[in-house]
Amino acid sequence: MELENKIAVVTGVSKGIGKATVEALLQAGTKVVGWGRTAPHGIISNDFLFVPCDVRKVNDVAKAINITTDKWGEKIDILINNAGLGYFNLMEEITLMQWDEMFDTNVKGTFLCCKVILPLMKKNKFGHIINISSIAGTQGIPEGTAYCATKFAVRGFSQSLFKEARPHNVKVSCVYPGSVKTEFFKNYPTITTNDDMMKPEDIASSLIHILQTPENILPVDLELRPMKTKM
Repeated sequence: MELENKIAVVTGVSKGIGKATVEALLQAGTKVVGWGRTAPHGIISNDFLFVPCDVRKVNDVAKAINITTDKWGEKIDILINNAGLGYFNLMEEITLMQWDEMFDTNVKGTFLCCKVILPLMKKNKFGHIINISSIAGTQGIPEGTAYCATKFAVRGFSQSLFKEARPHNVKVSCVYPGSVKTEFFKNYPTITTNDDMMKPEDIASSLIHILQTPENILPVDLELRPMKTKM
């Protein structure tokens, strides 16, 4: 797909993978709408619109889609569900508040954004949705019972959704990044960030590659890992 002048919605854009993805899309000539609780610093472009939105809240998502379509119309070509967070601890130490926050953000947020944008893509018979899961959505990890559960849910959601969307010429891809050097690990006390981890820009470039695949190719799953493992 040619990305120039396409319309993209990206969630969770304040920093990390989300911000890097916005920057990569803008460089490719895409018009980008960022939905998030906090605006990214340093992105100044006439082709970027930030919309305050907590993806956990139905009313916020409803307002965000209205603002987006008022700005650039109802032809949304790309949705990247990046908003997410994780808390890590032994299962019995995870609080109900942490459990609910992870499921509301990682799973419900993905569902709500797809729910308002996929119908527009079906109507236009064109679009590409990318859901960001995690390596933790492919295998269990210690102290990750709750987080893994949310990312496995994103995986199952995506694999079902691609079969529903495919007949309407809408692609759905799910990406499973391994360790990325971001602030994500601040809630994971047994892991510290290091230079062998992937960078947000690495993930963003892979998302651009997925979006640029020819129309006859449907990239369903992409797993990304650092080349070097922590010894």
